Amino acid sequence: MSPPIGLADRIEGAWQALSPQEQRVADFLRTRPDESALYNSSELARRTGVSKATVSRLFRRLGFADSRQARDLLRVQRGAGLPVVIADGGDPIAAQVAADVLHLQRLTGDVDAAALTAAAAAIAAAPRVVVAGLRSGFPIAMLLRQALVQARPDVLLVPEHGQTLGEELVGLGAEDVVIVVGLRRRPAVLGPVLRALDSAAPRTVLIADPSLPPSGGDWRFDVGIESTSPFDSYAAAATLVSLLAGAVLEALGETGAARVAAISAAYEALGELGD
Repeated sequence: MSPPIGLADRIEGAWQALSPQEQRVADFLRTRPDESALYNSSELARRTGVSKATVSRLFRRLGFADSRQARDLLRVQRGAGLPVVIADGGDPIAAQVAADVLHLQRLTGDVDAAALTAAAAAIAAAPRVVVAGLRSGFPIAMLLRQALVQARPDVLLVPEHGQTLGEELVGLGAEDVVIVVGLRRRPAVLGPVLRALDSAAPRTVLIADPSLPPSGGDWRFDVGIESTSPFDSYAAAATLVSLLAGAVLEALGETGAARVAAISAAYEALGELGD
């Protein structure tokens, strides 16, 4: 099913056919989506200095029955990951922190501890580990690779700048592990990547959010990313990374501890870290 046409696209497509007063309201809608999501037709008319009839006519031109449908579309777009401000008049910091706390609390029930331990053991024992971050998942993948490489060698982060994924999926063995981070507004290549991994036969760990349909693989861990801000929250994803990397270090035992000590000594010898 095709996603609904966004409000800004509807305005762009209809702009030339709008009257000057309709354009005034349309410009308000596309530049102030936070208020657009709150006001009904009467309030929009008052805010823009036009008649309520003008506002109603504009919404019909844009394909809406009324202002409520436009507000609902903005919320649908936000639910799909589009950065849209939906203000509610409350304390934005408190609301965001409360949402993040809820996501973190849900990790207790959503993440299977036995599966996390099994995935960590596979990562610890793998000859090679490839961490693939796609779009918004890339910084989370980078964070995970930065932690894993302190516990074990041969951890590759892909794709490298300016490179593609195809060459990284060739030559992987059955004991290698590929960790894919694919969070909301994922690029279309994610599906082919997961199918290619199934064919290549390495073990796979997928870090995703609940909006991703069933995807196969050996282990999948979903994290909540819903946010009160225009952008998704990655608090739970970062926490999962810490848990997974910590479990890998624990699985490596003395080998992991020795590597951590050696890296710490190298930091000191090179003067790389400050106080």
